[in-house]
Amino acid sequence: MSHTELFESRFTVKPEWGDYNGHMNMGFYLVALDHISTDAFFDHLGVGVAYVKTENKSLFTLGTNLDYIQEVFEGDPIRVTTQVLDFDAKRLHYIHTMYHAEKGFLSATNECLSIHVDLASRKSAPFSDDLQKRLGDMLDAHQKLGVPDRAFRKLGIRRG
Repeated sequence: MSHTELFESRFTVKPEWGDYNGHMNMGFYLVALDHISTDAFFDHLGVGVAYVKTENKSLFTLGTNLDYIQEVFEGDPIRVTTQVLDFDAKRLHYIHTMYHAEKGFLSATNECLSIHVDLASRKSAPFSDDLQKRLGDMLDAHQKLGVPDRAFRKLGIRRG
């Protein structure tokens, strides 16, 4: 995948993610988006599980906005796109946009702000020059795609 495309992940709504209303429970949106889409996106960036083991560094979540737009149900196929919104030397701001993979409707958005952490000190640490370059290339490409409607509600990197 080139940096000019949005990163994409897919999953199917599991039976155990349902609730007494018959749809996917709100808590499982974040579970699925974090454990499937964020993990896959971080692997794509080279900062996933292997990175944690070899570099002893990781990304921690500082905050999220999760918007529920249209319900999905057990067995529904899901497609998630991930777009880089911003980054600096230590932080990464991105958004997951969740769609029903067959019907195409927007189901949810999950905007996230993460910080790069040195696990030995448990303190923030700058990204490597190589990772900053890759993030810069991805951000440049993703900015050309426009800003998603639900991005930047309250979550973001404060400048100045």
